[in-house]
Amino acid sequence: MFYSPYYGFGPGMIFVLIAMVFVTYAQMKVKTTFNKYLQVKNDTGLTGYHVARKILDRNGLGDVSVEMTPGQLTDHYDPRTRVVRLSPYVYKGNTIASISVAAHECGHAIQHGNGYIPLTLRNAIAPIANIGSRFVWILVMAGFVFGATGLIDLGILFYLASVIFQIITLPVELNASSRAIEQMDINGVITVNEIKPCKKVLRAAALTYVGAMAVAIAQLFRLILLRNQRD
Repeated sequence: MFYSPYYGFGPGMIFVLIAMVFVTYAQMKVKTTFNKYLQVKNDTGLTGYHVARKILDRNGLGDVSVEMTPGQLTDHYDPRTRVVRLSPYVYKGNTIASISVAAHECGHAIQHGNGYIPLTLRNAIAPIANIGSRFVWILVMAGFVFGATGLIDLGILFYLASVIFQIITLPVELNASSRAIEQMDINGVITVNEIKPCKKVLRAAALTYVGAMAVAIAQLFRLILLRNQRD
């Protein structure tokens, strides 16, 4: 029973569980770091909205709008509508956390505007990755039930797109954070003493992408092991 393909226990599941523990740690880390620096005012007094608007305008992206979106840590850049969406604490806040997150999302807008290849690849893979993550287990379980190895292989192939998506996402996010620090610095948004805490906020956020990538790779490894048990 321990190695039953239907229940999925075994070495593959162990790797998945380890990765999920790391994801839980990463989520706690980003929340505690964000909440900590959400209490620390930045020296310029600029809000996340004003920082975003300043960075976008300075980079010739005046046509990219900045909107407020509900929730916490829901900040993102939408390349389809060319909109930077910021959560209320980021949009209205004048803290280290607020301006760091706002600048990071502007980093994505700059990537988009410059035709940053990894971002273009990620956006192209996204639709297939969504399909793969939603239907992988339906295909795999159907393959086991009906004895159709081809369905299992198809599920793994679809899920591979999700793994590639997560792998590409990490450098995209790290690059956006690097651009954020650079833009805040050259545009006079932060002082020298604020660079380090801003980096702490962005590094904590990056951990969640490391975790997501680890889970995706572990799940792929698990699927391959389950598939091999059919032979």
